[in-house]
Amino acid sequence: MTLDDLRKTVADCNRERRTIDLQGGNTLRAFGAPQPRADVTISTNGLSELLTHEYHDLTCSTRSGIRVADFAVQIAKHGQFVPIDVPQRRKATVGGALASGWLGPRRHFYARARDLVIGSQVLLADGTMASAGGMVVKNVSGYDMTKLYIGSFGTLGIITQLNFKTLPLPQRRRVLIAKLPEGTRDRAAAQVTSSPVTPAAAFCIEGFRKAIDGEDGIDGRIYILLEGSETLVDRATRDLRSALGRAGVPETTILDTGAGESFERILDASIESVGERSVTYRDLGMPGDALARGTALRDAANRHELFTDTLVDMMNGDVFLRVSERDSRAFAEKLEGCDDEIRALRPRSVIAAGDAPIRASLNSWGADPPAIEKMRALKAQFDPNRILNPGRFVGGI
Repeated sequence: MTLDDLRKTVADCNRERRTIDLQGGNTLRAFGAPQPRADVTISTNGLSELLTHEYHDLTCSTRSGIRVADFAVQIAKHGQFVPIDVPQRRKATVGGALASGWLGPRRHFYARARDLVIGSQVLLADGTMASAGGMVVKNVSGYDMTKLYIGSFGTLGIITQLNFKTLPLPQRRRVLIAKLPEGTRDRAAAQVTSSPVTPAAAFCIEGFRKAIDGEDGIDGRIYILLEGSETLVDRATRDLRSALGRAGVPETTILDTGAGESFERILDASIESVGERSVTYRDLGMPGDALARGTALRDAANRHELFTDTLVDMMNGDVFLRVSERDSRAFAEKLEGCDDEIRALRPRSVIAAGDAPIRASLNSWGADPPAIEKMRALKAQFDPNRILNPGRFVGGI
């Protein structure tokens, strides 16, 4: 579908009050509320062109339907990148990644992808185009309208173009993996988060066998991504191996070849489902209590005799908890009570993945945010006929 076709289709749907199911790569389809049945399905996959790459100015412009991996390859030709850390990057689209507001694990190191957006073009519900920003890094006075559409799940407008500030590609990438003996997890995590050289990403992991590299010790395993110059990565490696040794971790595996692919497996695992017998929760919070939150959520699921896999982002505070069972019927019977307990512990936790039919009966977004009435008012202003992804976002927006 061309941009002109898209504009005409959206305008027709608005006039006829037909609802639209907006699709990109569909990789985050199970994130948040399930999409209600719509009258028309629209894909942005045809909008897949890298429009410009002003590499001397560290800026680029792309259509929203380009695959994240393809986008990365094209701008890497000039030694640059944008840290769009989403699962299944070979299928995911740049527009979908930004529209979902997905938070990547390198955001503490490079900033969020949304922070690197300097301009946009958005198709509104009535079929008109709206532009914000431009192609220079400092170009917005007042409120940047682009930020309104990012993270709105396509409920306010369809992102058709994004302009980014690009970053220089790191010279070196390395992964460190270590089994955690009993009683070492908290000490090891403290050593990593207080390291003089900040890791690009760092996780405490329990489970996710085969999906994520490494094997668990009694306390799981630790996974660290280092990025930067040769000198910086080598120094960080020496410092971290020594620090982990002081924490009681006897051995650290170094992975250079395939480090990028290994990191991608971390991203993919965060939404990987176990057939129709698993659900994955994502809980956001501060890094200082992330391990404690992960333990509390895991224990809640274990009390309901569910299997668990836990991924804790030590640098940003995100916790992913996948709960599963061997049998889909048993899973459905146990999950309802487990979900109630998880909501009591962390009311704002979100369901990030899961193909189990029982998902339809769960509150995928958790408790409404304090600004929910303002969000509903924005929806009413931007899409009064409620044609764009109705019901997909928090609070039924």
